[in-house]
Amino acid sequence: MSGTSQDRPVREQDREQDRDRDEEGRAHNARPRDGLGRPLPYGASGVARQPEGVVRSPEDSVAEAQALLDAGKPFHAHEVFEDAWKSGPDAERGLWRGLAQLAVGLTHAARGNVAGGARLLRRGAGAVEEWSAGSGQVRPYGIGVAELGGWARELAGAVEREGAAVDARAWAPRLRGDGSA
Repeated sequence: MSGTSQDRPVREQDREQDRDRDEEGRAHNARPRDGLGRPLPYGASGVARQPEGVVRSPEDSVAEAQALLDAGKPFHAHEVFEDAWKSGPDAERGLWRGLAQLAVGLTHAARGNVAGGARLLRRGAGAVEEWSAGSGQVRPYGIGVAELGGWARELAGAVEREGAAVDARAWAPRLRGDGSA
């Protein structure tokens, strides 16, 4: 085998004409999704997706993500955190990346992925706590980092004990440790 692409079979999803593309020509899955971000068949009615690349204030990011978490849409909350991670200052990337990991961990746990959910919840907890320790900020944008880390570890343990999908709404974290969104 010479190693050229001509020697490999073309997978159906790799065919240029069969892939969804955005305006810049990058691959972009346009299939509708459910509330947990799972792709649905074309033509199915899904949940409106979060627009990508939106620059929000940190306070708006926290408020919008909290509303999505409260609505049982952790996958969509992850997209809000990811936008903040990509558009925010370098010094805050660890915070937003950790929050995105927490939302993805909750997504996996709600989908029934026990190992992945627990692992990402713990990773996200560690990331936000590490960022907090390094930055000296314990309540950035009103987010109770210590409380959030405790919540994530508690949920990770519950996911492992119960071994089943968790209710995303019942486990929606309160980003602000004072009980407010």
